Amino acid sequence: MERISQIFGLDLDNLSPLIFTKLDFWIFFVALMVVFSFIHKKVWIRSLFITIVSLFFYFKTSGLFVILLGGSMFWNYYFGEWIHRAKSNRSRMFALVSGISLNILLLIYFKYGFFFTESFNELFKTDFEIFNQFALWGNQWFGENSFDEKLFAAAGLSFITFQSITYLVDINRKQVAPAKTVFDYAFYATFFPHVILGPITRAKDFLPQIYKPYSLTKEDFSWSIVQILKGFIKKLVLADYIAVHFIDKVLDAPEGYPGFVGIVAMWGYSLYIYGDFSGYTDIATGIARLMGFKLEKNFDSPYKARSVADFWRRWHRSLGAFFREYLYIPLGGNVTGGVGSYILITVIMLFLIFITQWYELLYIYLGLSVIYTILLKTLPKFKNYVHRDLNLLITMIIGGLWHGPSENYVIWGAMNGVALVIYKWWRKFSPYEASDKGLSRFWKIFITFNFITFTRIWFRLEEDGKPMAFLEHMKNNFNFSMETLSKMFFSFLPVMIIMILGFIVHWLPQSWKEQGERLYARQHALVQMLIAIVVIVLVYQAVSDVSKPFVYLQY
Repeated sequence: MERISQIFGLDLDNLSPLIFTKLDFWIFFVALMVVFSFIHKKVWIRSLFITIVSLFFYFKTSGLFVILLGGSMFWNYYFGEWIHRAKSNRSRMFALVSGISLNILLLIYFKYGFFFTESFNELFKTDFEIFNQFALWGNQWFGENSFDEKLFAAAGLSFITFQSITYLVDINRKQVAPAKTVFDYAFYATFFPHVILGPITRAKDFLPQIYKPYSLTKEDFSWSIVQILKGFIKKLVLADYIAVHFIDKVLDAPEGYPGFVGIVAMWGYSLYIYGDFSGYTDIATGIARLMGFKLEKNFDSPYKARSVADFWRRWHRSLGAFFREYLYIPLGGNVTGGVGSYILITVIMLFLIFITQWYELLYIYLGLSVIYTILLKTLPKFKNYVHRDLNLLITMIIGGLWHGPSENYVIWGAMNGVALVIYKWWRKFSPYEASDKGLSRFWKIFITFNFITFTRIWFRLEEDGKPMAFLEHMKNNFNFSMETLSKMFFSFLPVMIIMILGFIVHWLPQSWKEQGERLYARQHALVQMLIAIVVIVLVYQAVSDVSKPFVYLQY
């Protein structure tokens, strides 16, 4: 990297990411909007400008991985053209499969290459070394030490890959025409508000917006400011503050606390991960709307969910929509299964062989396969459901693997997959499925929230074996009493108050929240500005000593 640093005058070892909650980002954004106001009427100039700005934004986060993003930008544009212009179905399918395969292989190489090599070495007692072939080629072109030869994934690589796939598939399905120029596609692929953490935006939803004239009504402006303020509060208060002052202290050293405190910490972790991720996407959607573009709503009060299926319709909706539309339905969805289902189930089983620490998961997987095979042979009508259940399990396990090459993520995905299968069967017989009032509604929400929180033990405690050790400690050292409860509450008083208020606000009726947004929109611009300033000052005064990176930055 030294040579590139000398050529361009860059300090690649001390990059400072442009983070939504930092002042330098907002200086950057104001400068961007000043230029944007002069050039927005010319589509191709606007697309070129936003592409350059977005690549700079990505460079500040991931350094020279921006070259990989730039390469992806060009080859996916030309694959899209190939798919659109193909004169035969065979040629079109070859282009589609080639484009998707290239995107997925790059994701596997950078995100999973080290894991598979390490697992292979451990399983077969070999000593293969993993290295970054792209960096070696770069060093041959630019000189030694220009690129870091360690293999690691760039920020947001999974989101970028999935967004590229939606572009190619949507063109193949004739749901959208290809971008008119490479810069229009680059605008879609690299748009800085969502390039790193989403939401994943489908080509058919975003590309048409590029060619529309810029417009920003007072209602749009007010809505954008509300989303940005909500994002600040969620990220800095609901997420960072309770994580630094409570969650990290308990979950990083659970042996120092009674077991029931661990349960409260996990409840707090569910609030934290929601505040962190939805806070980012709230800010991203607000920024995009100020620029005249609409991104998909990514969260819909997920802890109001009354079943696991309902939760996954509300949580990270853009990723859920991607898996449903581009994986679950193509596999056969609720109706049938095909060769793809069995290929993927075999691939997952081979992957589990690499997980050397948790053979129980492999045994469970094999056991379920035997049970389903027997039922399929003995009960003819069962075949109507076996493929549905198989496709659900595949989708959720791949969802776990999307987060990272870890046995804990696989376990997390598998537990959610099994829960979805169980719910699909339970709702056929449950006398409470149609009930949505009073105690029935409360218990549905309570059970769903606590199940999701339980599975996140494997999500939060990433080191192998830590989740089971945590559960063992909670079981053996529960030690609940009014005295210990009171001691915990007053020891972490500000955090407990914030957590209680956070859950109360989350569970308020959506109509109340929308009414508050409309009330803000009706105010004079000066009043809106004053409210925004007061909120931001209060938030930063309250949490000026805490700061954590966005949790999904690693995915």
